[in-house]
Amino acid sequence: MFVFSAIFADVISPYGPDVRDGQNQPPSSEHWLGTDSNEKDVLTRVLHGSRLSLIASITSISCAVVVGVGLGMLAGYYGGRVDMFVMRLIDIWLSFPSLLIAFLVIAALHPGWPAVIIAVALINVPVFARQIRAEMLSLKHTAYAEAAIAAGATPLYMVIFVFLPAVTGTIWVLATLGLGHAILEVAGLSFLGIAGDPSHAEWGAMLVEAKEYLHVTIWPAIAPGIAISMTILGFNLFGDGLREALSRRSRGN
Repeated sequence: MFVFSAIFADVISPYGPDVRDGQNQPPSSEHWLGTDSNEKDVLTRVLHGSRLSLIASITSISCAVVVGVGLGMLAGYYGGRVDMFVMRLIDIWLSFPSLLIAFLVIAALHPGWPAVIIAVALINVPVFARQIRAEMLSLKHTAYAEAAIAAGATPLYMVIFVFLPAVTGTIWVLATLGLGHAILEVAGLSFLGIAGDPSHAEWGAMLVEAKEYLHVTIWPAIAPGIAISMTILGFNLFGDGLREALSRRSRGN
């Protein structure tokens, strides 16, 4: 439902994203979730907000996959000093709170969606790096890997054609689970004003606007809050199901 609403928001939303029709109206037949302080339809903004959340989350997780998987494979394949250097780097990385990483990115760049995407990507890199490194430590001692090395396979060939296909399932599961966390992190950074323009239809920005009018109406806050919660739950359940399916496949069931 989240992906569907993000793709077809222009078609299924009852109004345009900039249509105004009365401030803080309660739910009615014309506005199923009421209107917000800017006189915009809440349901329309929730549907359009899913698009921005999806794009930002997928982009940030994709960047985290590229960097994290690369570091994990580098550490796991070479071991020794390379492994020690990469893992100490990851440990230092993890010692920084997520918000501090976001603020450092903002200090280096400026508030906006590129800064949010980079911050969320950096927050999720260690998850992929540590898991892929652990997978590599076991894979490089398998019989088919040792046979390929003995046959003269180069490190690049080993990584692309031997190890990467073996860890693809793990990457998909981590990425799916990471999308749920990324959506929450994107909404949280947007709530703090790091995303820049608060007028954009985005769930975190909607919560910022709604908190100023909770004494008048709660619908502009409840709708994006439920959307965030249900989307995270959906991705977590999908990730768990994907992990179980891949586990059964590996067991031959």
